Amino acid sequence: MGDKVLIATLYCADPVLLAANRLGPDRMILLLDKEKNAEQDKNFKLINDSLGRVIDIKSVRTEVYDIVAVATKAVEIIDLQPKDDKIFINVTSGRKTKAMGLLFAAYARIDRIARIAYNPEEDKKAVIYLPKLSFKLTESQKKLLEALDKNTDMAKLAEKVDISRAMLYRNIDELRDLDLIKTDEGVELTDAGRIARL
Repeated sequence: MGDKVLIATLYCADPVLLAANRLGPDRMILLLDKEKNAEQDKNFKLINDSLGRVIDIKSVRTEVYDIVAVATKAVEIIDLQPKDDKIFINVTSGRKTKAMGLLFAAYARIDRIARIAYNPEEDKKAVIYLPKLSFKLTESQKKLLEALDKNTDMAKLAEKVDISRAMLYRNIDELRDLDLIKTDEGVELTDAGRIARL
């Protein structure tokens, strides 16, 4: 069995310390804002000073308000962990947009995630385990998302994807219903679609 890895957003130290206390991780990777923030840096130092002698603690700086960029960076972090490690996600601390980006990254790699946790502010000791959702795309839907550029018209898309035209239209309808693409002017990925194809 591999290591326990906690990947968490950070602003306030308390939820991260609580998660570390309950989980007993071997490694922690904390997502900090790309632009330095004195309060966040102070709390990272507090966590590192408290646990850094017994737990390997790293920080990764990410965007704050770009959910796709946060999810992309978090997927990279998840993909870098050894395959036998158990990965735990905590989305309590930090900005909501960063927490959503980390949550969507967990959904994009749900087969690698052991648990996703949130600690409500009202009860500092409570833990809410979030459902392990996934995009559950078919192979042809994944292929279609991979083939989409910024804005692709139907004729070009039919050439790129090696599926029947009927299957192409069916997949487009299903992906639009899932809000992974939009079809206002050609076929275009939404932010959710960009995350789903990570």
